[in-house]
Amino acid sequence: MGPLSGIRVLDFTWALAGPYGTMILADMGAEVWKVEPVGMNERDRAPGPIVDGVNVYFFSVNRGKQSIQLDLKSDEGREIALSLAEHADVVTENFAPGAMKRLGLDYGAVRERNPRVVYASTSGFGQTGPDAGRGAVDVIVQAASGLMSITGYPNGPPARAGYSIADMAAGMYTAIGVLGAIVERERSGEGQYLDVGMLDAQLALLEGPLSRYFALGSAPGRIGSRHPLITPFQAFATSDGYVVVANVKDWTLFCALMELDELARDVRFTTNELRTQHHAELEPLLSAAFAGRTTADWIAALEGACLAGPLNTIADVAASQQALHRESFVDLPTAAGGTMKGVNSPLKFSRTQTDVTRGADAAGGSTREILQRVLRMDDARIADLLANGIIGGG
Repeated sequence: MGPLSGIRVLDFTWALAGPYGTMILADMGAEVWKVEPVGMNERDRAPGPIVDGVNVYFFSVNRGKQSIQLDLKSDEGREIALSLAEHADVVTENFAPGAMKRLGLDYGAVRERNPRVVYASTSGFGQTGPDAGRGAVDVIVQAASGLMSITGYPNGPPARAGYSIADMAAGMYTAIGVLGAIVERERSGEGQYLDVGMLDAQLALLEGPLSRYFALGSAPGRIGSRHPLITPFQAFATSDGYVVVANVKDWTLFCALMELDELARDVRFTTNELRTQHHAELEPLLSAAFAGRTTADWIAALEGACLAGPLNTIADVAASQQALHRESFVDLPTAAGGTMKGVNSPLKFSRTQTDVTRGADAAGGSTREILQRVLRMDDARIADLLANGIIGGG
């Protein structure tokens, strides 16, 4: 029994931001009904790639959910969706603002049928404001938020973060907001509407750079892997890879272990503030020293003077003993009859554990079961809806 066991989510989300949020809820035990278009197939569910008949992109963020195919453009399809909403605790969607209203499935329509519903909308720029109608994907929001302006190296072009942080941040904040609304509903007995913008979520994660800008009036720029306020705090090339150094506790000891005693006496580097001010002069001196030994040698040598660790590749971390000990990866069954490895939930509860044991459902794989169990439809009614293209799947 997960912490959200008994909570039902009617999920209209697609792509990444919305499904990532509802995946978090499913990991914690919520029953998630994922609505997909009639006729949806594995190849069209997401960009891919397709491996052993499974769309990897889709599978990675839709595990543990039940898929139901509905034609939301038909009156009967919309009525089925509204009937399901009557039985749901949460409704989620991440279409462009106004799309759900045009379908007759917006918060107002759902609330008439279920006043206790928590209805969450996730969009690029939120439901209000001059940019509300603009389309957005991850890279658009990474650019619009300023994140790309501070990602990369000073002499290089702006860079996108190495994964879809704008999408995933919005999904996480959607999940957090839904949980808060569920808790509040226990006091008030009422549901409410939640509006999450990808831009807003990304700005929340940029609190450090923005706070410094508000305080100092100067916009930060690209500085590579280093920290704007702490030096040394970055990746250095070694003889066989990279070592990452942070939080030097004793500069004199650090210099001794680096065999750079002269730097400990250099007036340019005696305090963190001075080292940061003279970073351009200090970095090449440290870089030359780090290049002479292996990453493992430096990690062992610097213990006690600072934090030091390897710069892992994705392949490295996939084989990490710490990650394996923490059961960070999990093999999940696929609808095609095989298994696929994915990333486990990071949440480690003492009693109500997460349950990441089910993969992504086949497209429409639970249509019949949901309609029978939740709406009490009989076989004849389901057969009629299938014949008329109102529902799809099995």
